[in-house]
Amino acid sequence: MAKRKPEEPPKGAPAWQSTFADLMNLLLCFFVMLFAMSTIDAEKFALVAASFSQTFSIFDSGGSSLLEGLLINNGVSQLSQLDEYMNTMGQAAASDTESDEFKEFDEKVSDVQEEMLKQNEQLAEKIDEALAEQNLTGDIDVDFTSQYVELTLNGALLFDSGKAELKPEALPLMEKVGVILQKYAQSVIEVEGHTDNVPINTAKFANNNELSSARALSVFDYLVENTNLNPSNIKHSGRGEYIPVADNSTPEGRAKNRRVEIKIYNPLAAP
Repeated sequence: MAKRKPEEPPKGAPAWQSTFADLMNLLLCFFVMLFAMSTIDAEKFALVAASFSQTFSIFDSGGSSLLEGLLINNGVSQLSQLDEYMNTMGQAAASDTESDEFKEFDEKVSDVQEEMLKQNEQLAEKIDEALAEQNLTGDIDVDFTSQYVELTLNGALLFDSGKAELKPEALPLMEKVGVILQKYAQSVIEVEGHTDNVPINTAKFANNNELSSARALSVFDYLVENTNLNPSNIKHSGRGEYIPVADNSTPEGRAKNRRVEIKIYNPLAAP
């Protein structure tokens, strides 16, 4: 009877090693794809590589070999630098754009203000001529800014001391002022009352704020009742003693601070 030959062991690696190798290749491809599709933090990548080395022995030298390898090491570091470069350049470009926009805006604002100042200067000259025709040059001061033309009336001409009712002798003056203001009825007009810094405490007014507000309201009421000005275009406010135009330590200075200002706003600057 012939003897049976012993079975030879299969050649090559065991089947389980092939399956394991395929799995490792798939995992490696997966993480390479992640690397290619994302922005890599070099420090975090090193930790991941070291973890794979310790767990699966994929890399002989662990994570350090990745960071020391010329290609990957330079690639990772340059990715970080590229991200920083793009952010920096983007911020610089945005900053330059904003700077250009602000510069252009400032130039336009400057042009508008220059035009407004020119218009208000011409308006002030016309009002000066009208005041001269009415013999009011000594009673009313005219000034202007880029925002408005300002008529300043001395408080002593309009009111008795400590009172807010217009004096009878002030009514002809207010009538002439009303005629002038009616020529600019389309503009916003603001009436401001001002006082000196001498304290006041009467049965009617507790302080200078109340007195200045009441005086501005009296002028407002007169203009509404005696002109065709639109009340919605007229504002009134009391500024008290807080915006002096002269030194309150002298009688002359205090007299100048007791005043009523009427501001005719440029249509481009109407509040």
